[in-house]
Amino acid sequence: HVQLVESGGGSVQVGGSLNLSCAASLSTYNTYCVGWFRQSPGKGREGLAAIDNDGHTQYADSVKGRFAISQDNAENTVYLQMNSLESDDAATYYCAADSRTSGKCGVSWNWWGNYAFRGQGTQVTVS
Repeated sequence: HVQLVESGGGSVQVGGSLNLSCAASLSTYNTYCVGWFRQSPGKGREGLAAIDNDGHTQYADSVKGRFAISQDNAENTVYLQMNSLESDDAATYYCAADSRTSGKCGVSWNWWGNYAFRGQGTQVTVS
């Protein structure tokens, strides 16, 4: 069983930055697709970014150019650097991982149901 723990959430002013972390209890992220999602009250869960085992990244249009996903395999941690935060970015942020033989996220990277392992979330407030 893989456990994912998010951290780094908090309160920030509009235009500010936060760096979220997703630490995994597994030996390596090398064969996993890892994604970041968010959900705010009254809205559906939105896929934001995903990273393949080889570092290939994909982003939702809503965060492209502002958010960056990266991984540190030595630390078994995936990060989401969030810059130029807007009020609409306020939400609970989740990371998720799924084992893939190829290590690739594919075109359905932003579908929550594709990820077998999910974190508990970290809250981001923007004011």
